[in-house]
Amino acid sequence: MQKFYVAKFGLVFLVFTWLSSCKTSQKLDAGFVSLFNGKDLSGWVGNKVSYRVEEGNIVIDPKGEGGGNLFTEKEYSNFIFRFEFQLTPGANNGLGIHAPLEGDVAYVGKELQILDNTAEKYANLKPYQYHGSVYGLIPAKRGFLKPVGEWNQQEVMIQGSKVKVVLNGTTIVDGDWQEASKDGTMDGHDHPGLRRNRGHIGFLGHGDVLRFRNIRIKEL
Repeated sequence: MQKFYVAKFGLVFLVFTWLSSCKTSQKLDAGFVSLFNGKDLSGWVGNKVSYRVEEGNIVIDPKGEGGGNLFTEKEYSNFIFRFEFQLTPGANNGLGIHAPLEGDVAYVGKELQILDNTAEKYANLKPYQYHGSVYGLIPAKRGFLKPVGEWNQQEVMIQGSKVKVVLNGTTIVDGDWQEASKDGTMDGHDHPGLRRNRGHIGFLGHGDVLRFRNIRIKEL
């Protein structure tokens, strides 16, 4: 009988702990809206050939078709965007923000790199080309990606011209693209997208296989 009560108490404790964690999770995610239902690409526009849904993930599998872009139907201005991604060896993609549906988002919008920093072919990139960097503008800290094949968690906060990128719990970018470009951009190119304060969010394919899940947003 004593063993029964101990076991029962243990079960009650486990249930209480689980419920508490659920409440905490709901509190942390208050105000966030899911952008991906895990079943299909409803709410997204763009290349729905290279991007597909597989086992609850958005998978980009170019198969020689070049990759292309997948954008949210809705446009956003200030927001917190959270997602998880899984790299394959040498993978290269991007997160477009304030983007139009046409043109090179790195210039007509802004692009945050999604990249396998450990790949030998990327050993000599410019600082603003590594993972998390605002392409051509603000370099990110390196060394915080999980090993290739593991899932990474990332949060991007946009408020006006300020951008903050948190990768697996570490802030790798905390900057202001207007301030960073006031004396010219790091890549020396014109970035008309710096004048945009609203647009689509998108994944920008460069011909490599990646997976995305748990995509959600909170407008500010």
